[in-house]
Amino acid sequence: MSARTDLSRVLGVDAPIVLGPFGGLSSVALTAAVSDAGGLGSYGLYGYDPDRIRDVIGRLRDATGAPFAVNLWLPTGDEVTPDQVDLTAAREAMRPLFDAVGVPVPDVPAAFLPDVEAQVDAVLDTAPPVLSVVFSVPSGDLREQTARRGIRLIGTATTVAEAVAIDGAGVDAIVASGAEAAGHRVSFLAPAEDSLVGTMALVPQIVDAVGVPVIAAGGIADRRGVAAAFALGAAGVQVGTAFLRTTQSAAPPSHRAAIAAAGDTATVLTRAMSGRLARGIPNRALRMLEQSAPLPFPAQNWLTGRFRAAASAQDRGDLLSLWAGQAAGLTRHNDAAAVFAELAAGLPR
Repeated sequence: MSARTDLSRVLGVDAPIVLGPFGGLSSVALTAAVSDAGGLGSYGLYGYDPDRIRDVIGRLRDATGAPFAVNLWLPTGDEVTPDQVDLTAAREAMRPLFDAVGVPVPDVPAAFLPDVEAQVDAVLDTAPPVLSVVFSVPSGDLREQTARRGIRLIGTATTVAEAVAIDGAGVDAIVASGAEAAGHRVSFLAPAEDSLVGTMALVPQIVDAVGVPVIAAGGIADRRGVAAAFALGAAGVQVGTAFLRTTQSAAPPSHRAAIAAAGDTATVLTRAMSGRLARGIPNRALRMLEQSAPLPFPAQNWLTGRFRAAASAQDRGDLLSLWAGQAAGLTRHNDAAAVFAELAAGLPR
């Protein structure tokens, strides 16, 4: 059995093309479009409370009869709570950004994030076909609970050591996320700055080190990237930026335009927006935030998220998190079906 056939069988899909899950930028329409095309649509649940998780999974089931995935951020143990960090100086420093979108500087919340266990329980209760996780090794209990409910479990690694640890947890597949990828670097065994392995080097080393199908992510935007990933031994690909550019994503027009205009050197790695290292296109907000040290995660992400939500509603690209990968300059299409067809053309025959 070929690696491609094996991953397709594991995930229950026709083509081993996975939509990257976007925390905050996922949409039911895009997830369903990728699943209906024969791939695995994914939806990022970062920051969602249990009721919202149940609602989204219900809407995904209504939108597509094909398999889909939802994604959760697992805790790394270094997350801070409101009583552990002082937001006073950061709130004042960011005041011009809040003023720019006409919203008040927010008060300190009771919590920065929903309870992770409650999020997991909501996912288990609704039993989506696939659960993918980032930032940690899924626990034995999570593996047992997902298996009991017939939920396929995917882990994510940025180094070989992380992949080996995830493989040991009994996952069904592993995403090998190269440093080229958009958004957050999901490293957890070492600092993200020390885990920046490119996709070309990372994928074959992980393939050699684990016993489950490997999904290549980072720097893949067209049929050439797909063919390269399979030549490296990958069993599938995960693609984010090319789909983020499409009208079916939840990215506002200014974000999609920034991706369309990006070149090979257009992105940077920064902790300024969230407190964790992430790849995106620099803009006014990012440059201003980089003038001072960011708060630890998730305090920085919560605080900037208050003006970024308003900026998204107003389509203010200068104040958004313009997440994008290094292959943004290879994106060509504004429709999810066209992106999928381009990627599928690179699959081995």
